[in-house]
Amino acid sequence: MPTSVPALLAPSAGAPFERGTIERRDLGSHDVLIDIAYAGICHSDIHQARQEWGQAIFPMVPGHEIAGVVAAVGEKVTAHAVGDRVGIGCFVDSCRECENCLAGEEQFCTSGMVATYNGRQYSGEATYGGYSTQIVADENYVLRIPENLALDVAAPLLCAGITTYSPLKHWGAGPGQKVAVVGMGGLGHVAVKIARAMGAEVTVLSQSLSKQEDGLRFGAEHYYATKNEATFHQLRGSFDLILNTVSADLDVDALLGLLRVNGSLVYVGLPEDAQAFSVFSLVRGRRSLAGSNIGGICETQEMLDFCAQHGIGAEIELIGADDVTEAYDRVVASDVRYRFVIDTATIPA
Repeated sequence: MPTSVPALLAPSAGAPFERGTIERRDLGSHDVLIDIAYAGICHSDIHQARQEWGQAIFPMVPGHEIAGVVAAVGEKVTAHAVGDRVGIGCFVDSCRECENCLAGEEQFCTSGMVATYNGRQYSGEATYGGYSTQIVADENYVLRIPENLALDVAAPLLCAGITTYSPLKHWGAGPGQKVAVVGMGGLGHVAVKIARAMGAEVTVLSQSLSKQEDGLRFGAEHYYATKNEATFHQLRGSFDLILNTVSADLDVDALLGLLRVNGSLVYVGLPEDAQAFSVFSLVRGRRSLAGSNIGGICETQEMLDFCAQHGIGAEIELIGADDVTEAYDRVVASDVRYRFVIDTATIPA
């Protein structure tokens, strides 16, 4: 029989969170039962809980930055054992048969990956995320968290980490490359750390210089305020890669003008509105405008191992269940340095 577990539920779009219970499926032969220790709050949680990205499934239990410990395994599980430190990211299943799944790019599954929450299993059942005390998932979609990564600072890496690692790797961030990171929030601060660890020369482009000290501490060599119009003149034609981590409307042409010939501007932040730009901004420098969406399971494991090797974790503010509704407002107001993480031990009433 399915098991009821404590969870934080959004009962309707924009409503305050409430304590309640959800049902987790019985442990299948290839399933892993995880005692969740920490769940990060991603800005996409807020968009979905407030139904800003279209129709959503309520009641909703957000959370796709999940870190915990294996409590039980199915009889055929070989990848994980009881007591292992593990995580779950943005999806918990895919078709496993399409070209993208077979290439390790499950995030682009042609049948549609099964989102960790606000999604549906292929059976039609709704999925519920990490704002809960336990989760059951197929072993093939569970990640190993290295011993030298604390679970609380590792949790946000399951989304923020792979969201930034994947494009930085794909577009060749490394020695001899000049990389700019737009925004110093939950995604941006992790991007700075990872790009620097890859060997790139890193510049932060932020609205103001209020977080300059942090940016330099995280590994940036330069820090500029985009509110200063002189920034765009001074840095014109400077970068091989610009990673845009913010979800706000920006001057795309101005950012494209900062690229070298053959440079790329890559979006990982998701603005609500359509973005406009002039094609001339591309053709004048054979520049590219692109987007990136998390990474596959193998690449996510690679990212966790890379972060452990280089001592990279998210900068977090640990909160309890009673603080989550307020935390959402604070994220929208950019009042967090840099990622809220829920201590799930505070969820049971």
